[in-house]
Amino acid sequence: MARKNLIEVSGSNEPLRAAETLSASRPIAGLVSSAARSTSPVGGIAKTLGNITQKVERAHDLERQMAEGQTVVELDTSLLDASIVRDRMEMDAIELAQLVEQIRDHGQQVPILVRPHPEAKGRFQVAYGHRRLAAVSQLGLKVRAVVRQLSDDELVVSQGQENNARANLSFIERALFAARLEDRSFSREVIMSALGVDKSALSKLIGVVRGIPLDLIEAIGPAPEVGRRRWMDLAEAIDLSAIPSLLSFLAQAEIRSADSDARFQAVFRELTKKPAKASKAAQPERWEAADRSVSATVKASGSAYTLALRNKGAAGFGGWIAGNLERLYEAYRDSENVKSGD
Repeated sequence: MARKNLIEVSGSNEPLRAAETLSASRPIAGLVSSAARSTSPVGGIAKTLGNITQKVERAHDLERQMAEGQTVVELDTSLLDASIVRDRMEMDAIELAQLVEQIRDHGQQVPILVRPHPEAKGRFQVAYGHRRLAAVSQLGLKVRAVVRQLSDDELVVSQGQENNARANLSFIERALFAARLEDRSFSREVIMSALGVDKSALSKLIGVVRGIPLDLIEAIGPAPEVGRRRWMDLAEAIDLSAIPSLLSFLAQAEIRSADSDARFQAVFRELTKKPAKASKAAQPERWEAADRSVSATVKASGSAYTLALRNKGAAGFGGWIAGNLERLYEAYRDSENVKSGD
């Protein structure tokens, strides 16, 4: 069985034939229509040799364009792998559905950028255009792509600059992208180029991610409406001992079903809410003798403990207690020693 052609140059499988369809207003060297050719026998051999030379030059020029990624090709989506560094936390289902409809109606207008996979021959790695790839995959089409030889540095810079141009990553997604690049040992210069920021801004991006546990960031989500200042406030307010309870809080069905902006606000309120006011002081405990000749009210408040005696026997009983405080205290100490095993 013949193997299905998985890679095609848009509009043609033959580069020379594709090039011959280009507009005459921008001819490639060596392209001369048959109508324009001179029928004069004078210099025929020289012209033929010149045309051959020009066609070779034209073929080399086309190869150069393809090598430089200037030619759009169609690739089977099964041959593509994601970028080496993830930049998006999640794909918005509504936005993706809209993109699917746009491509269904009008075709893929903007190609994605890929490079030959550095470790898997015959495969490709996406620099940018992951959403377009996802939409085309849903439609069962081949994806239009520019194939370019890119180093790791060039790939992530292209990826970051494309995202900056489209301005569709949230602050925390940009911060995660920066931190992931740093974790993969990309230089600060490369990361700054990818994100289009200076040293100060990059430090703030990475600082937020280092200050908030990753599982909490992922549980909150991209929060597109939440900017740098609020995320920095959250990082400053973080109490690591509270993380388990915050994750449990986010796991509640009502919170989990909210959008990521609402989840951020809920976590921030939970972290910064004032402690509940102490409940009213406990009501004093009351004791009364069996013969009702004396009663006592006891009240504990911090380091103070108050005993108030009432009724006709109060004075006598109170005097006895006062006179026996030393003995009573020793009895108390003995009982504590028994409890502790001393």
